Amino acid sequence: MSPMLRLSRKALLALEAVLDVACHARPNPVQAREITVRQRVPHRYLEQVMQALVRADILRGVRGPHGGYRLARERRKITLASIIAAADQLEQAQGQAHQFSDLGAQCLAPLCQKLEAGAMQELSRLTLADICQHSPERQDADTESEASKKPERTQPRPSNRPAPSTDFTI
Repeated sequence: MSPMLRLSRKALLALEAVLDVACHARPNPVQAREITVRQRVPHRYLEQVMQALVRADILRGVRGPHGGYRLARERRKITLASIIAAADQLEQAQGQAHQFSDLGAQCLAPLCQKLEAGAMQELSRLTLADICQHSPERQDADTESEASKKPERTQPRPSNRPAPSTDFTI
């Protein structure tokens, strides 16, 4: 069965790009051209998304001959909702957001807003760390980013949020 709601192409690319960086950014940053090869997308298209993710403090750009992208925060502090919101802001800035007709604005827009709010609420519960657990390419230090290399804690930190579902159903 096909899902009723679909993420935009840029939102999916943003999710895949951040996942790619999370899985491949050790010991060196991930270069955009590596991601374009793995994701099979044009470099110019990917670069727009990557810059939006940098502006949203999800990724950090590293300059230089061996530069590229790293996570700006720990995997457990990056929600899927924040990644999608960064891609959505890019689409809105480029005038690519859907414009409803008058009838659609009255009848469909409120429904779409309600459904989107529910989906974003669920996506805000899922972090990059949750998704990386399912990657065959995951690294051992799943929760560490270059920006926050600290000694490991022996006691888990209590969480106020419910445990995410592992089947990713919404």
